[in-house]
Amino acid sequence: MTNENRESALHAGQLPRELSDRLKRPFTLFFRVHAAGGGVLLLCSLVALGLANSPWAHAYAAIWETRVGVHAGGWVYARSLHAWINDAAMTLFFFLVALALKKELVLGDLRNPRMAALPIAGAIGGMLVPAGLFLAVMSGRPGSQGWGTVMTTDTAFVIGCLALLGTRVPRSLSMFMLSLAIVDDIGAMLVVALGYSDAIDWRALAWAVAGLVLLRAAAWAGIRGFPVYFLLGSFIWVAVDASGVHATATGVVLGLMTPARRWVTDDRLYAILDRVVAHPTALEHGGDTRDRETLQIAEIAARETLSPVERLEMALHPWVSFVILPLFALSNAGMTLGEGQSAGTLTLAVVLGAVVGKPVGVLAFAWLAMRSGVALRAPGLAWRHMLGGSLLAGIGFTMALFIANLAFDHTQLYEAKLGILLASLGAAVTGLAVLWWPSRHSVP
Repeated sequence: MTNENRESALHAGQLPRELSDRLKRPFTLFFRVHAAGGGVLLLCSLVALGLANSPWAHAYAAIWETRVGVHAGGWVYARSLHAWINDAAMTLFFFLVALALKKELVLGDLRNPRMAALPIAGAIGGMLVPAGLFLAVMSGRPGSQGWGTVMTTDTAFVIGCLALLGTRVPRSLSMFMLSLAIVDDIGAMLVVALGYSDAIDWRALAWAVAGLVLLRAAAWAGIRGFPVYFLLGSFIWVAVDASGVHATATGVVLGLMTPARRWVTDDRLYAILDRVVAHPTALEHGGDTRDRETLQIAEIAARETLSPVERLEMALHPWVSFVILPLFALSNAGMTLGEGQSAGTLTLAVVLGAVVGKPVGVLAFAWLAMRSGVALRAPGLAWRHMLGGSLLAGIGFTMALFIANLAFDHTQLYEAKLGILLASLGAAVTGLAVLWWPSRHSVP
């Protein structure tokens, strides 16, 4: 076979390519890079800060207070654009986080209980110790209810920082930090659901439970169409929202309930593909034939070789990373600097909790888990890597702002936001320095 024939055969086995495919390829590659989300998030945060301190500050703030909702006669279901982002759009963020955790527990590195125990222990310590230090500093002072602010880790920023180091850090550290951040986000969601929810309306919560039962029954019956689950999930979200529990908790529950096992195995897929035959030329434009039915079955089989968890994670990741989180940053990161406002005890408590309490908690609990034999450290993951990673875990930006908006009133929010910005900057600088220095100078 000549080179020309080989090239022709190769192209025949691929999908046809159009001009639009060549144009969108660079954007597709960009969106697939997890670290790119951190860069977009940082840019949007800087834009929010700049606009909040510009002559357009009042107009910018007014945009997020625009009421959006449904009006039908005397019935109204509406809230501000800012609230829709924090309550509804962020539900998809927590749904994605829960999907990632489910995939790691069932299909990924966390399948090994001892390997999973290390990031889980680190995440628990990284939540308890900062919260304890925050409460110690804020004891008897207004604002102590915001202890949840210092418990969080921003996954996008942490992965972005590790990406800056490239091959200077082992893959085992990236997996450790990703797993820790995912568990951390789930813990933060539990804190929100239990610590920052309103009085519970048990009747509405019962409707939410009924929706979950229906969803489980649909899965048991073999229904695989996502629209059905989207409608059930929307009903559950509305019921949870009405119950007084923070509605974003719905995302965690639904994510953990999503099946992680695929419906079609590789062997079955290959057996189906072996039956695929070319369409007869005469029936190219239509007609129900056995050949066409076989192609339709092959299409379904190819799709179902990926589990629902994997398919949903791939579909949602670009939307969450490049739409939802940037919108969250634009609507929450803005704060007016100066104007007689200054750092106080609350700012100090946030900085100490994130920059000091976070790494101490992560390292101490990870060491205890290993010392007791419960946890196992991955090959190539040195303590110096874990030190740098635990410092980076103090970047709590997105979730810290999320909890701060729930925990503090308007007078305390400035101090809390200032503390979050300073803590995130300090954690990023110290973590990058620790990880860069040993790899640069080959410290054992």
